Amino acid sequence: MKDQAAKRSRELFNSGFWCAESVLLAVSEEKGIKSELIPKIATGFCSGMARTSGQCGALSGAIMSVSLMTGRSSAGASIDTTYAKVRKIRRMFEEKYGATGCTELLGLDLDTEDGQRIFHENNLVEKCLGYTEEATRMAIARLEEVDEG
Repeated sequence: MKDQAAKRSRELFNSGFWCAESVLLAVSEEKGIKSELIPKIATGFCSGMARTSGQCGALSGAIMSVSLMTGRSSAGASIDTTYAKVRKIRRMFEEKYGATGCTELLGLDLDTEDGQRIFHENNLVEKCLGYTEEATRMAIARLEEVDEG
């Protein structure tokens, strides 16, 4: 299931969606959730929070995926399960890649002309595809675990 969803996230990315959108779409599809709001709610999280050097969009997509499946729907409900799964994903991502921020992961600022040029010249989209696939795997794995909170 994890590898199928990861493959789907790559397909989505290659079709024109970006990191956060692709992860959220792939995980949602895997879990049978369809909504016209997906991928819209993820768009601003792509490219390190809209090219602001923020958190990696793939990681954000994984967090949104876990929240979609385990988040609360009422103010009095517990946050524990969701928070535990999100913390684990974030920790695993950082341990694997050494950072969680888009700028640190790519070694450039996507919001500059030079950053965009270097990104395209060096085909860094391949790195983003790898982050997208792995974040998808991490989200699915956390969702398959028994509740932690």
